[in-house]
Amino acid sequence: MKKLDKFIIKAFIGPFFLTFAVVVFIFLTQTIIKYFEYLVGKGLGGGVFAELLFYFSLNTVPIALPLAVLLSSLMTYGNLGEHYELTAIKSAGISLVRVLFPIFIFSILLTFAAFWFNNRVVPKANLKAFSLLWDVKQKKPSLSLKEGIFYKDLPGVSIKANKKLPDEKTLLDMIIYDHQENNGNTHVILADSAQMYTILNGRYLVFELFDGQSYKDYSASNRRGGADNVQFVRNHFKQSKIVFDLSSFDMGDTPETLFSNHRWMKNVDELNYAVDSLRREQVKMQENLARGVSQYYTNHLRPVRLVASGKGKDTLKTVAVAPGKWSDSLRNHKTQPYQQKDIYSRAANQARSVRAYTESNLQQLETARAEERTYTAERHRRYTQSVACLIMFLIGAPLGSIIKKGGLGVPVLISILFFIIFYVFSMLGEKWAREGITRIAVGMWGGNFILFWVGMFFLRQARNDSRLLEADAYRIAFNRLKKRLGGRRKPSPVPAGV
Repeated sequence: MKKLDKFIIKAFIGPFFLTFAVVVFIFLTQTIIKYFEYLVGKGLGGGVFAELLFYFSLNTVPIALPLAVLLSSLMTYGNLGEHYELTAIKSAGISLVRVLFPIFIFSILLTFAAFWFNNRVVPKANLKAFSLLWDVKQKKPSLSLKEGIFYKDLPGVSIKANKKLPDEKTLLDMIIYDHQENNGNTHVILADSAQMYTILNGRYLVFELFDGQSYKDYSASNRRGGADNVQFVRNHFKQSKIVFDLSSFDMGDTPETLFSNHRWMKNVDELNYAVDSLRREQVKMQENLARGVSQYYTNHLRPVRLVASGKGKDTLKTVAVAPGKWSDSLRNHKTQPYQQKDIYSRAANQARSVRAYTESNLQQLETARAEERTYTAERHRRYTQSVACLIMFLIGAPLGSIIKKGGLGVPVLISILFFIIFYVFSMLGEKWAREGITRIAVGMWGGNFILFWVGMFFLRQARNDSRLLEADAYRIAFNRLKKRLGGRRKPSPVPAGV
């Protein structure tokens, strides 16, 4: 490796890792804000938060890498141009393409590494992250009694304390409704004060009640058995204990296999298998539809030719249906007028049945096609996100040599602008591809294709030392145009006699 290559790579590596860390942090923050409502008030430990942050940070890597490459390449070559180092290199007879070559090779290697990461690591991280997030969503909020408000998260009871002392354990003026028998508010416990604490490492919650009464009405249960007598029991106590099992507050451990069928949790090989399975399922639906419709007809049906999608090409497949003789009851001379009305009625009912059957099957077929397009688009996205690293370098490096500005000012603004353009093109193309408006390859690769030629344009301008983004160049051009237009004006005619 030559000294020039070492110098450029050393100037690029620092900004790249810095910007990559910043971008991952920004996207990670956005993801946490999205699921923030499921995380607060659950009493989650630091280990659960750390695990979620780690998995979601891996999830943001594919989208963070292109932006990091764009921003770091802009900063690197902008700094070289701002400090006239790029000018000195060119004056030594070294072309701009040779200056871009080390980072170009790095971007190619990064593209392959990004694809491997996106195909192998991200699906497993998604599986871990979303299965853990599901358990967090299902977890009940941590036990928190508030003054004057009934707490109903404990199974089978409603608890209210009108006063809560600062020690967070002593409760005054307690009311407890026991609903475990599902008889309404037939069992009520009142207490002047109570102590709240847990035992057996927080497994059980204990309410130790003092100076209270217990009321229970048995009339509701007696009426169910047909008895009319009313029984009411009241007990006084000086001290009593009620123990609640807190196992429902523990976070569950949902099997990851329940989430493994989602497209985000599959690699490219698994997506290919899923797409092939969906295509075979569509062919079977078309065969069943052709055979199912034939049962509503008494006349003959010709064999139906179906288009079956294969790997890279379409094939025709013939489906034989149940043959029958042509029969027109209305042309039968023996048919009476009152019988024709019945024939029309039966024909209309058959037509409605065929329509309902066909619409139901076509809806299922369209759902399968939409799912196939979704899985195919996801397969293409594994490649497009990786190739975007190289595309962003082709934009950022020439543009940085043109603007000749380093730091975090202008490069950040330009990076955000082009990343927004890339994001909009990608999302719009994916939406059109999933809805069947355009071909999936066109929709998924359209953003990369457009930005590739934008990068080629900037590379051409940078090789010609263009002043494309310099305000002085536009000011000089405007003044030249102004002088040229002013010189073309005809002199005003001189009045006669002067």
